[in-house]
Amino acid sequence: GFVGLIVPHTLRILIGSDHRHLLPASALGGALFLIFTDTIARSIIPPAEIPVGAITALFGAPYFIFLLLRKR
Repeated sequence: GFVGLIVPHTLRILIGSDHRHLLPASALGGALFLIFTDTIARSIIPPAEIPVGAITALFGAPYFIFLLLRKR
């Protein structure tokens, strides 16, 4: 859930709001973010796996709160 909210908002700040660039960048950015978080989830406790949703929430929740507070 956080990937669909956080990645496009972050990329809009970085590359602007032109949807011709934002849509492909969001797809690529979301995929890269999930690969990154999946790698972390698999390497924290090597024989076991932490759910990727828990890792994305650890990154996403504080950043989402930051975005909400920044708008005010």
